[in-house]
Amino acid sequence: MGVSKQQAAENRKAIIAASEKLFREHGIDGVGLSALMKAAGFTQGGFYNHFESKEALAAEVVATAMDKANHDLKEAIAAPIAPGSNRLRRQVDYYLSGAHCSDIEQGCAVAGLTADVRRLGNEAQARFANGLQEMIEILTALVAEQRAGGMEGQEARREAMAFYSEMVGALILSRAVGGANPELGQEILDASRQTLLRDFALEVTEGKR
Repeated sequence: MGVSKQQAAENRKAIIAASEKLFREHGIDGVGLSALMKAAGFTQGGFYNHFESKEALAAEVVATAMDKANHDLKEAIAAPIAPGSNRLRRQVDYYLSGAHCSDIEQGCAVAGLTADVRRLGNEAQARFANGLQEMIEILTALVAEQRAGGMEGQEARREAMAFYSEMVGALILSRAVGGANPELGQEILDASRQTLLRDFALEVTEGKR
């Protein structure tokens, strides 16, 4: 008996999910098809029933990861805010935490996949760019909300891009050195956090909830 369409779709999702975890941990070039399929619970021979190539799989992994990242960001922004905090500061506190830095498998998709995306084909790069574009739009609204009196258009967009780039860069660097020098890794996170709190006036929270 053949596999139903529903089961085939579920199998495909399982392969994408398992592949994302391995790609984040080892890099796309560091994982073979046999390991990918084994992690998903299938044999290597079934791979081409779902994807034309490893690069096609990588494009789906990138798209799925970015979609989830944006969904999670929207949910985090919409969640109730604790007293003395605000939405933008909450993002800084979470993103630049030691717990997030250690969570390579489930943490930020941008930090986890950026190094590999530039070596992939046009489809994966386009999927990544589309997801990042949406993320910047979400953060632009958040930055505009934080700034006194609001902020419009390109100015808010530039600040949002600088804000996010600072956090992503700090996270990538902290992860890169964390194994050999944990103190330096934490210092990078702390320095970036303090800089963003200062530059975005996030220590002053009255009226910013």
